[in-house]
Amino acid sequence: MRCQKHHSMATNKYHQILRRILDSGKRQSNRKGNIVYLINEQLSLTPADLLDIFEGHGIARKKLRSELKLFMSGERSVEKYREAGINWWDYCGSILVNSYPTYFEKLPPLLARINSERRSSKNYVLFLGATDAESNQAPCLSLVQFQIEDSELVITAYQRSSDANLGLPADIYHLYLMARHIDFPLKSITLFLGNVHIYENNLDSTRRLLAGEDAVKFELNV
Repeated sequence: MRCQKHHSMATNKYHQILRRILDSGKRQSNRKGNIVYLINEQLSLTPADLLDIFEGHGIARKKLRSELKLFMSGERSVEKYREAGINWWDYCGSILVNSYPTYFEKLPPLLARINSERRSSKNYVLFLGATDAESNQAPCLSLVQFQIEDSELVITAYQRSSDANLGLPADIYHLYLMARHIDFPLKSITLFLGNVHIYENNLDSTRRLLAGEDAVKFELNV
């Protein structure tokens, strides 16, 4: 079992990108704190890769399912998220302004179109955010594209900025949940990461995760 665990960690693509950040990342300071980062990284995941990630990382699946459901309903009240046990939006005040719900409420009709049209010749795209719009939490996820290839679903996403410890696994899980709404088997999810980073106060926890420690916790930086 120990050998299997180490093999899984070695092939876990999420763990691989964490290692690249630790080994080759550059240092930078921003308003949230000090980070170690890489730019223009790519993460291509098959269903087997997703299973590795979900089994090897403490993802709050129930909360993330509730969060996506609220996003897709267009819910902007922070109190509604708190009622679902989600407290990571508390710092935004009482209302999410020009954030994920503003754009994700367009997702249900888009998913319905994909299932209705079933066209491999069409690219279905959800755009999130405008650079000149006022926001108290601009989405880090900028674009999601859905394509049908050989009767399988291919999802491509672009993230302008990605917290590798908390935001990235959550976004991967959200993309997986989106795929479950579409009537085609999932072939792959590919993420293009404009800036993927680890905050300085999470570096030690990241090393412990990669060393095989279970139940590692990460700090939220806002």
